[in-house]
Amino acid sequence: MGRLGRLPKRDTAMLKRQLYHLQTYLGGIKYMMGLPDIVIIVDQQEEYTALRECVTLGIPTICLIDTNCDPDLADISIPANDDAIASIRLILNKLVSAICEGRSSYIRNR
Repeated sequence: MGRLGRLPKRDTAMLKRQLYHLQTYLGGIKYMMGLPDIVIIVDQQEEYTALRECVTLGIPTICLIDTNCDPDLADISIPANDDAIASIRLILNKLVSAICEGRSSYIRNR
């Protein structure tokens, strides 16, 4: 019988919910071998902490900024409506295709 089995049902449910939440949002970090080459931030106001961490660690950032954001915080600012899913999807698809194209040409020229 594990530790969760000894706790009351209510505490067990709360701990399982917290564990699920942590695994959902932070589970991919355990597979990272090093710092990322670049970070793309969609909502600068919501992800301000992540942006400050990137600046502290020296990781270049690309931010999709709305009219209520500070463009000087990011290395590369892309003015866009960060509330519209279609706008976000269009810009991220273009960024992904450009990154893949650049990476493939880098590998070919090596």
